[in-house]
Amino acid sequence: MGFTETLQEALDTISGIVWGPWLLIPLLVGTGLYLTIRLGGLQFLKLIPALNLGLFKRKDAGSEGDISQFQALTTALAATVGTGNIVGVATAIGIGGPGALFWMWVTGLVGMASKYSEAFLAVRFRATDAAGEKSGGPQYYLQHGIGGWFGKTLALMFAIFAVLACFGIGNMTQGNAIASNMEGSWGVPTWATGIVLAVMTLVVLLRGITTIGKVTAGLVPVMIILYVLGGLWILIANFEALPAAFAQIFTDAFTGTAAVGGFAGSAIMIAVQFGVARGLFSNESGLGSAAIAAAAAKTSHPVRQGLVSMTQTFIDTIIVVSFTGLTIIVTGVWNQTDPETGEQLSPALMTGEAFSHGLPGEWGHWIVTIGLILFAYSTILGWSYYGERNIERLFGRRMVMPFRILFSVIVFVGSTTQLGIVWSFSDVMNGLMALPNLIGLLVLSGLIARETKWYLKHDPKLTADAATIDGFMQGRPEWIEWRQSEKTGMLPVQKAKRPKS
Repeated sequence: MGFTETLQEALDTISGIVWGPWLLIPLLVGTGLYLTIRLGGLQFLKLIPALNLGLFKRKDAGSEGDISQFQALTTALAATVGTGNIVGVATAIGIGGPGALFWMWVTGLVGMASKYSEAFLAVRFRATDAAGEKSGGPQYYLQHGIGGWFGKTLALMFAIFAVLACFGIGNMTQGNAIASNMEGSWGVPTWATGIVLAVMTLVVLLRGITTIGKVTAGLVPVMIILYVLGGLWILIANFEALPAAFAQIFTDAFTGTAAVGGFAGSAIMIAVQFGVARGLFSNESGLGSAAIAAAAAKTSHPVRQGLVSMTQTFIDTIIVVSFTGLTIIVTGVWNQTDPETGEQLSPALMTGEAFSHGLPGEWGHWIVTIGLILFAYSTILGWSYYGERNIERLFGRRMVMPFRILFSVIVFVGSTTQLGIVWSFSDVMNGLMALPNLIGLLVLSGLIARETKWYLKHDPKLTADAATIDGFMQGRPEWIEWRQSEKTGMLPVQKAKRPKS
C-alpha cells in the first residue's frame, strides 16, 4: 500500500471516529437542543423579527464594526451556501435515503440556537486588530469568555483547525468544483479557470472585509434566488408527488429505507449520520466559523447580531437545502441508476439530473452549473476571511497579507488537482473545529441565556435604537465591559466576575 492509500485510510478512520455516532453527532445535536431549551425556543419565536432586522433594516446606524449586519449575514451565507447545498445534500440522500433530509432539517432547526449563541459570543468578545478592524469568533470568545488554561487551549485548538480547514473545504474543493464544471459544460481548461479564480480571489482579498462584504451582498441574494426559483418550478410541476415525498422523508428517517441496491442506507444510523454530518457541512451551525463574520458587523448589541446570524442557518438549510432535497426526491433521481454502469447515480450528478428532468430544455443544467460556480466562489471568499482572522489571532496582523497571497495561489492548485484526500481531510478538520466550539457554547450557555433574556425583555421586536438600548442596559456588568472593549478595542486579560446564571 502506497503513501497516498495509507493516508486516505488513516483520514477515513479518523473521520469515522469524529463523525461517528458516539462523538460529534450527539454533541452537535445535543448542544443545539440544550441551547434551544435554555433560550426558550428563541429561533422559533424571534425568527420573523430577526429576518426583518437582517434582510430589510440591514444595519444599526452609528454602531461599531466594519460591515453592516446584512453584509455579515451574506458573508456567512457565502461561506455556507456552497457545494454542500448541491452535492452534500445529494450525498446524504444517496447513501442515507430520503430520511437523511429529515435529519438535515433537525440539524438546521436546533443549529439555529447554536448559530445564535456563537454569533452573540463573537460580538460580545471581539477585539480590534492593528489595522483597526474588528476580529472575533471562537478563537477569542473561548479564551476570554471561559478564561484560564482551558479556555486558551480550546481557542488555540479552534484557530489551528480553522486555518487548516480553510485551505480544504473553503478553498481547494470549491475551486475544483468550479473548474470541473467549467470544463464539463464549456470545455474551459482547468488551468485557465484556476488562473482566473486565483486572480479574482486575490483582487477581492487585497481590499479586505469591506470589499468581501460588498461582493457577497451583491452575489449571494442573486444566486440563492436563481437557484430557489428553479427548484420552485420543479416542485410546482411535480406538485402531486410532494405529499408522498414528505411521507417518505419522515418515514425513512426512522426506518432507514435503503437507496438503490439495499446497501448501507438501510440502517437508521446511516440516515442520521449522513443527515447530521452533511447538515453541518452545509449550514456550519456549531462549527463556529460563521461567528467570525458576525464579529465584524456594525451592531448596537450582541443579541441583535446573534439573531441576524441565526437566520443564515434558516436560509441555508430550511430553504436552500430543502429545495435541493425535495427536487431530488420528487423527480425520483435519488433512486435512479446510471444507464451505462447500472450503478446508483453519482451524488455529483444527482442535483443536475433532477433539475434537467424538472425544467424545460437546458435550463436545469445551466441553473445547477451556474449556481454551483457562484456558490463555490462565494464560499472561497467567505472562508478566506475565516482563515485570515485565525491567522491574525495566531501570528499577528503581519501575516495577513502573506496568507491572502498563499490562499489565492492554493485556489489555482485546487482547480487543477485531483482531491480525494482533500475531501477526507476537510471532513476531519470541520469536525475538529466544531469540538472545542461546542464545548465552549455549553460552558458559556449561562451567560448567553441570561443576557439574551434581559435584552429581549426590553426589546422583543428588535426595534430599539442605540439610545434606548443604552438606557435599559445601564448598570449591567456585561454591558459595561462590552462597551469598554468597543471603545478601547481591548478584551480583558482575565475572566470577568459575573453573577451566577
